[in-house]
Amino acid sequence: MGNHALLKQINKLLILKTILDNKMISRAKISRLVDLNKATVSNLTDELIKEGYIVEKGYGKSKGGRRPVLLQVNKDVGSIIGIDLGVDYIHVILSNFIGEIIFEEYVNIKMEEPKEKLLNLLFDMIEKAIDKAPPTPKGILGIGIGVPGIVEKESGIVLIAPNLKWKNVHLKSIIEQRFNLPVYIDNEANAGALGEKWFGEWGKVSDLIYLSVGIGLGAGIIIDNKLFRGAAGFAGEVGHTTINFQDDVCSCGNIGCLENFASERALLSVIKKLVKEGAEDRYISCENVDEITPSQIIQAAMDGSRICRMAVLEVAEKMAIGIANLVNIFNPEIVIVGNKASFFGDLFLEKLREVVNQKSFIAQFYDLKIEVSKLKDRAVVLGCIAMVISDMLSFPEYV
Repeated sequence: MGNHALLKQINKLLILKTILDNKMISRAKISRLVDLNKATVSNLTDELIKEGYIVEKGYGKSKGGRRPVLLQVNKDVGSIIGIDLGVDYIHVILSNFIGEIIFEEYVNIKMEEPKEKLLNLLFDMIEKAIDKAPPTPKGILGIGIGVPGIVEKESGIVLIAPNLKWKNVHLKSIIEQRFNLPVYIDNEANAGALGEKWFGEWGKVSDLIYLSVGIGLGAGIIIDNKLFRGAAGFAGEVGHTTINFQDDVCSCGNIGCLENFASERALLSVIKKLVKEGAEDRYISCENVDEITPSQIIQAAMDGSRICRMAVLEVAEKMAIGIANLVNIFNPEIVIVGNKASFFGDLFLEKLREVVNQKSFIAQFYDLKIEVSKLKDRAVVLGCIAMVISDMLSFPEYV
């Protein structure tokens, strides 16, 4: 794509995102917000209207002269499927063009499920979403998939997803051949960052980090309103940064990775270690320690379990060290902790903030925000919706 055509696509996406953020807005106000001249905004909005992505919707107030025509994103132009392919779950939504959920399904799966069985389940869930899609002018616009691993974005090949035990899986071509729909694939933490930027409360924040916490740990990094990918597109693998040279082997094959200490898996490991050392209370004992789930640990900590509180605080402290390192390197305005950690509670968040402020050299010099995702465990699937929209308009990096 030539420079002029690329710039045009960037500006169209910028205008579309501005309309989405503002619900209803005039061309003149768009021009002021995005710093484009009125003629350019008028031409590009006319194109978006012809393409069906926006509609004229009533009139605004006038300060004298004609009342301005207001623009709105056409939420019914088409449907989009978003998929969060987790290590121990698959989360699928079907949404309209503005991320309103039409259909949703969440299925827990066993860790290290055979690839063929996992793909068959994924096929079934996609087919259900397709069946639920309402009639629209453009039908289903695409499928966005967030994967817990390193993805070669253009080809859609999952180079490695350590916790899934996947290597060189041609996921994009597999799904496209099966459903004959455009498919867009990215790392799930990148998708989570997109979800927060497009559909969360942080659309106007230009520099943010989204931390996806589940069985593993990853970061989606947005700098100056663009996803930061690094030289080969693999940036954000914070879960595989080394923090202990004497630790057990991680799922990636290295020793002492952060996600061994700061993830759902780490929470379970800490509980088992404490019980093995003789700690017990009415919530946790040798009899139930092998069956307890992370969500039960969090609830028990809230209900007063001393052991579960100790485990939550230990994981929060270790995770805060990883966040402090990210803060020192990238200087974000906000760090959003999401996915399963969205449900870890106030005890976890307070400890996280305390330790980050202690450990981050630069946090003392500015008002760093550390928040739990308001989108909870929907940040990734909604980010996959945003991924389809932005990729479809040919400039996926701008958010």
